[in-house]
Amino acid sequence: MTTACYDVVILSDLHLGSEVSRAREALDLLRSLKFRRLILLGDIFCDLNFRRLKKEHWQFLSYIRKLSNPKRDVQVIWVEGNHDYGLTDVMSHLVGVPVYQEYTWESAGTRNIAIHGHQFDNFIIRNHLFLNGFASFMYLHIQKLNSRGKLVAQLIDRLNTCWQRLTPKVANGALDYARTKGAARIFCAHTHEAVTVWKDGVSYYNCGSWTNDRPTYVSVLGREVRINEYIERTDDCNTGEERGEVASSPSDILAETGLSTDLQNESLFG
Repeated sequence: MTTACYDVVILSDLHLGSEVSRAREALDLLRSLKFRRLILLGDIFCDLNFRRLKKEHWQFLSYIRKLSNPKRDVQVIWVEGNHDYGLTDVMSHLVGVPVYQEYTWESAGTRNIAIHGHQFDNFIIRNHLFLNGFASFMYLHIQKLNSRGKLVAQLIDRLNTCWQRLTPKVANGALDYARTKGAARIFCAHTHEAVTVWKDGVSYYNCGSWTNDRPTYVSVLGREVRINEYIERTDDCNTGEERGEVASSPSDILAETGLSTDLQNESLFG
């Protein structure tokens, strides 16, 4: 069966560096799809500490860097999330892709906006320093407590979304913003909950996250937009060449960019 070549694939909230990141599955997904444009819609990292990145996290970054090679004929776009804040310059060099606060493009006569969505979350805006500091540290620590730490962290994540009513809050804010920009479609993330909302001629899509047991992504083909759930494959159809493409070590990736190899062992805070 021929695999469709999507116009756009969007995924977000991998939180590389956390125990609940499903980077390996996200990499398998990208290797299994064909697309002309990939949008990484924010919170690709958990925080600025590169020491937390595991082998599969570096492999994901290695593949993104290879996708951005002009010979691939794939446009890779990185939209900054609240957890990515401060990484813009480093990531542009590390994976060779442009990083935006928001990204706008035209498709089939339709104006589209991709923005992470924390801009419509007043709680995040008011408490940015605390949440990216102590709260983030505690959340990461819970994941490492025992074998159930990941389940507890995922439960906290879902309860937080419900408690703050993030899904309707971000959706309404995004829809209003899209109308002011004359866009017919707006794509967000941040809430970790995949959802579609239509209102007054504007469509809102949230692509979910890759930190829970049901990771999702958005695909765009012509005028069709779909939220898809990732289903892990039981076969191994990847060629040796494909496997080799993600075999780079952290040192290999950093060496390619000219950045110091000490970066992999240090926090960007110094």
